[in-house]
Amino acid sequence: MRNLLIFLLLLCNTGWAETLQLKEDSYQESLTNYIYYIEDPSHSLTLPDLLQLDDSKWKHNSEQTFNHGYNASTWWLRITIDNNTSDKLSRLLEISYPVLDQVNLYAVTQQGINEFHMGDKKPFHDRPVRHRNFVVPIKFQPGESVDVFLEVRSASAIQVPLTLWEEEHFFNYDQSQTIIHGIYYGIMFVMVVYNLFVYLAVGERSYLYYVLFVSCTPLFLASLTGFAFQYLWPNATRWNDQAIIVFLSGVVFFGALFTREFLNVRQLNPLLNQFAIGLVVGAFTIISLSFFLPYSISIRIVIPFATLACLYALSIGYYRWFNGGLSAKYYAIAWTSFLLGGITLALNKYTILPKTPFTEYATQIGSAMEVILLSFALAERINQERRMRFEAQQDALTTERELRQAREDALEIQRQATESLEQRVQERTKELEELNKKLEEISDTDQLTGLKNRRYLDRILEEEFARCARYQRNISLLLMDIDHFKSFNDTYGHLVGDDCLKAVSDCVKQGLRWPSDRPARYGGEEFCVVLPETDIEGSLTVAERIRANVESLEFQVKNKLVPVTISIGVASFTPSMNDNLQSIIAQADEALYASKENGRNRVTLYGAQESHTQNANLT
Repeated sequence: MRNLLIFLLLLCNTGWAETLQLKEDSYQESLTNYIYYIEDPSHSLTLPDLLQLDDSKWKHNSEQTFNHGYNASTWWLRITIDNNTSDKLSRLLEISYPVLDQVNLYAVTQQGINEFHMGDKKPFHDRPVRHRNFVVPIKFQPGESVDVFLEVRSASAIQVPLTLWEEEHFFNYDQSQTIIHGIYYGIMFVMVVYNLFVYLAVGERSYLYYVLFVSCTPLFLASLTGFAFQYLWPNATRWNDQAIIVFLSGVVFFGALFTREFLNVRQLNPLLNQFAIGLVVGAFTIISLSFFLPYSISIRIVIPFATLACLYALSIGYYRWFNGGLSAKYYAIAWTSFLLGGITLALNKYTILPKTPFTEYATQIGSAMEVILLSFALAERINQERRMRFEAQQDALTTERELRQAREDALEIQRQATESLEQRVQERTKELEELNKKLEEISDTDQLTGLKNRRYLDRILEEEFARCARYQRNISLLLMDIDHFKSFNDTYGHLVGDDCLKAVSDCVKQGLRWPSDRPARYGGEEFCVVLPETDIEGSLTVAERIRANVESLEFQVKNKLVPVTISIGVASFTPSMNDNLQSIIAQADEALYASKENGRNRVTLYGAQESHTQNANLT
């Protein structure tokens, strides 16, 4: 049967217009112009069928590369190669597109048919040459003509870039390409490690998102270029397809989180913030669906989705840049580089751009420039913070020098002057003490509400807790939270929300009894009151008075009364030296949670079955 096929093939050989004439000194030959092809949508053709086809059925490839985008057909390619020399020649046929699902090669010679079955649906070690691309060795006898048939089918883009190499030249060229890829992955690795250490040092989430974003980018490209299949998962054929979708979606996922955090999109514009959240949710959804949907569908979804995400990040970056900020400038230029690389890749996959070295490496070039520029942007942020700290230190040093000079002047005056000068020094010292007290007061005060801040609260609560434990006195803690404040902020805006916080803080101060009652802003819309030497009855009285003050608050927004209520949790007990300070906070927080669970606008004592206040008519 095989001899019959060879005979039929020899009969068909005479009609081919484009035949590669192999030369002994030809080290690299592109086979693009020598390709004839047939599309087989029904997947019914076999090699014997093709050997009997008339030459007119074959179409000549007239494009710069054989590229037919995404389709489900089987494509048969034929190249005729003549060895007109008197020597035996060995060549390597390379298909430099490693994500093809099925590639069957048939080399028809006078001695018979050599078959090679490849594709990324087969384990990597089944390939005739263990290379990230599909490489097949072909031997040519003196004066022999060899017909090469390729059967290609794939859920990815049908791209078949064919090159015939002299073996030594191929491996030398491949070594240089591997070095280029190694430099790229080395850059990415350095950026990941460097910024990971920066994140561990400063603890800022934008650095963590950047590290994860940079990690996904080379993994995506390694999956696309075959390096990952060769070195990371050579037997995971199903995952090899999914990895492209997962890591590209991961680029969008962490890129959107990084953009939202780095450019502070939450404060920039609520709509843009919601769009960023939508990108995050969309990327996560695509990752989840990639385990169920076919690759041909997933890749058609993720490429335009990733392009949309890049456009979003780019527009936000330029908007921030035009509004000032050197770090936003680096960010915008970085995403421009990445977007150009991504668009080039997308246009290449949809056959709008041909497969060339530039289109193949555009994404690597763009992503490498992007991560470097983004690292510059993060570094610029560190430099800005460093400059601010330096300026603060310079101000402190200036103040210290002035104080030191004042002390030296005072000592000199003290040695030479009279008692009146000594009195002036004392007055100056007193003024400095008062200034220090004012500075301490400012540092302990919340600037928005005028109440003490969390820093002061933690210190005074620890002191009062220790004192009450030592002398066996009661201590009570009120933990308060404005009801539905997030919805309030979303409805009326943060400026109106700030006015509401000020009004509620006034109600808290009005509800206290003695100077020893210590009110503070606990954080966000939460307030806290420390009541030293106060029993349960007294603490409930204060809590109810505060709740009533807030409920009766006539808060207006655009001449319209808006109801404001507050939920309060109360914890009261006599601590011992073995008790933990966190216990009373946890009790108050649990009581506050009960107030919210039971309808809000009420006071709940820790350990009580029902809240102290039952009338909670909330809007």
